[in-house]
Amino acid sequence: MTILRNLRRLFFPHCCCCCGAPLVGSEHDVCTRCMETLPLTHYATLPDNLAALRLRGRVDCEAVTASVFFREGNTTQTMLHNIKYRGEIGLAHTMGRFMGEELAASHRFDGVELLVPVPLHRRKQRRRGYNQSLELCRGIAESFPRPISVDNLVRTVYTESQTHKSRIDRMANMEGVFAVRQPELFAGRHLLLVDDVMTTGATVEAACQPLLAIDGVRVSIATLAVAGDY
Repeated sequence: MTILRNLRRLFFPHCCCCCGAPLVGSEHDVCTRCMETLPLTHYATLPDNLAALRLRGRVDCEAVTASVFFREGNTTQTMLHNIKYRGEIGLAHTMGRFMGEELAASHRFDGVELLVPVPLHRRKQRRRGYNQSLELCRGIAESFPRPISVDNLVRTVYTESQTHKSRIDRMANMEGVFAVRQPELFAGRHLLLVDDVMTTGATVEAACQPLLAIDGVRVSIATLAVAGDY
């Protein structure tokens, strides 16, 4: 499949990042067919959604949303894999714009003042070459114009992959992982914490802890995907 995708990219440089089909017309990074097969959540307009309920009692959030459902084998999995591991930054920007459109249309996030990507540890970012959550923020900012805080929330501890861990193990793995360099830059502000996918919620919960410890900070959360049934 990878060889076939690479051959398609050789002869058709503008191809869908999910299925490899040539893009046509106004399509960018992902074709219309793949966009139409994405399992949308519509959570931006639903306060008591699955993502919000997953964090209830754990994180004091203003609003929580995720744009699409993730499940093994679906289009979302392919999209996330390409964004996270194959350097499809253009796809991250495209999906970020889509997220931003949902945020703007819902009006539940109108009070957000600053976009804050969940950071990678510097070792992992150096190896990968980019932070997919930051690239999503850059797309979001095109359709939901807000400044992006690039390096104030930092990951201070290098952690193992969360992929095959249980919820309890994920939470233990993320304890004390994040810190804020200059709390005064966030004080009194409404932040939108952005990540690529929410599974158990352990990562965003850990990232929220140092943010909510700052005087007057309010936090909302937006992820591209959420693991769950649909």
